[in-house]
Amino acid sequence: MTLTIVIDPAGGTAPFEQLRAQIADQTRSGRLPTGYKLPTVRGLAQELGLAVNTVAKAYRALESDGVIETRGRLGSFIAAAGDAATRETATAARTYADRALRLGVPESEALRAVREALRAVYGR
Repeated sequence: MTLTIVIDPAGGTAPFEQLRAQIADQTRSGRLPTGYKLPTVRGLAQELGLAVNTVAKAYRALESDGVIETRGRLGSFIAAAGDAATRETATAARTYADRALRLGVPESEALRAVREALRAVYGR
């Protein structure tokens, strides 16, 4: 198990987002298990030919999303993100449901709106 990142400088996606997405995808797939120690920001920046701030921005986004956790001088590690992601998704769903009810939207229309939004985001 090793971190494999490929940054496409000519791609239409910002390098920090490419990095963030690849680490998140490898975590979700189980390729990077909980507790896996990530390279230092400086080390990964040098390895990928990126600015330190670019890697730091990706790590901050991953930490905000609950994918990684930073333990000070010990470094950054893959977190047990499943639980955090599940809780955050449930909270967002509840907030949406409460708002739809307050607006008087029938349940069937609220579900249709969710399905359309998911299709748009997931590309299906």
